[in-house]
Amino acid sequence: MKDTSDSTSIDSTLTALDNYVLLGNSGLRVSPLCLGAMTFGEEWGFGSNKESCKKIFDSYHEKGGNFYDTANIYTNGDSERFLGEYMADKRSECVIATKYTINPSSTEALAGRFSRPNPNAGGNHRKNLVESLDASLKRLGTGYVDILYVHLWEYRTPVREVMRALDDTVRSGKALYVAVSDTPSWVVSSANTMAELRGLTPFIGFQTRYNLLNRSLESDIQPMSAEHGLGIVPWSILAEGFLSGKHTKEQATKIESKRKGQVKEIAKECNRTPAQVAVNWTLQKPGITSPLIGVRTLEQLDDNLGALDFTLSPKQMARLDSVSNPKEWAFPQDVVRNLERFTGVGIEIEMPEKYRAVQGLRTSKI
Repeated sequence: MKDTSDSTSIDSTLTALDNYVLLGNSGLRVSPLCLGAMTFGEEWGFGSNKESCKKIFDSYHEKGGNFYDTANIYTNGDSERFLGEYMADKRSECVIATKYTINPSSTEALAGRFSRPNPNAGGNHRKNLVESLDASLKRLGTGYVDILYVHLWEYRTPVREVMRALDDTVRSGKALYVAVSDTPSWVVSSANTMAELRGLTPFIGFQTRYNLLNRSLESDIQPMSAEHGLGIVPWSILAEGFLSGKHTKEQATKIESKRKGQVKEIAKECNRTPAQVAVNWTLQKPGITSPLIGVRTLEQLDDNLGALDFTLSPKQMARLDSVSNPKEWAFPQDVVRNLERFTGVGIEIEMPEKYRAVQGLRTSKI
């Protein structure tokens, strides 16, 4: 029987938490795994208490981690408040990213604390940016954040207003860098082109959903990010826990179960957990800078960090790529299936390294 385990490189360490990487086209050094703080606090019903979160923060920091992600709305402000207390005596060692855009009233309503809504307390406009960031800085107990994200695109504020307001924020010293999350690639491309032409501060990072069950990033966001020098910080890398083995087979579709089955099979070959395999796969994909890990316990943190201690082999990566390749890619990205036939006519033509990922986009037989 043919051996398909291909375990030749499994024991090779992929990287280390204190093997810092540069975020996009900048000199900012960040850890290869970013600690998400949406679980810091119990206001939303799924996080952890202050003492438990402190232990997670300390363990990540002691192991060399320096990159923390939060937002103005996370756990109704507790996430930023907790982070502020934890980093009080080590501020310069921490890279803190927070976000603005979402109206706090939207989450307060869920908690039964809804008051008169303020239409200007949400959105990407200048007024909300200034007021939201000032409130975040107060909760964090610091005079600046390292990275300020536009949390999502709300289709109301002009791109030029957003980029000029963000540039003013950087010039004021309240944010050192700016980044963007959950926004169409045409907006980000337009924004960074405008910033380049007008001498404004550009986005250096892009945060978006990406995992073995959702690879849409590869068809559009990844090449756009490569073109504009954006580091990719993916979230939901375990697909809300599905790839960790947390959910039952009955909850999954046939395709999802097949993908999960391959993850478990490779995890057994590597003597690792399914979560570690999913994180390792993400880390090895083109353009990925620092995947977000969201944990509620020290055990979950240690399990996620264990993904750095081994290296999936090229054949294992290919198996995961094959089983997770979507049935279809949206037009016009699906044209890449016939790229060589349309442009090369059988001739081998070099593809620039930064766009090499799109060569892997093929329609799956699943």
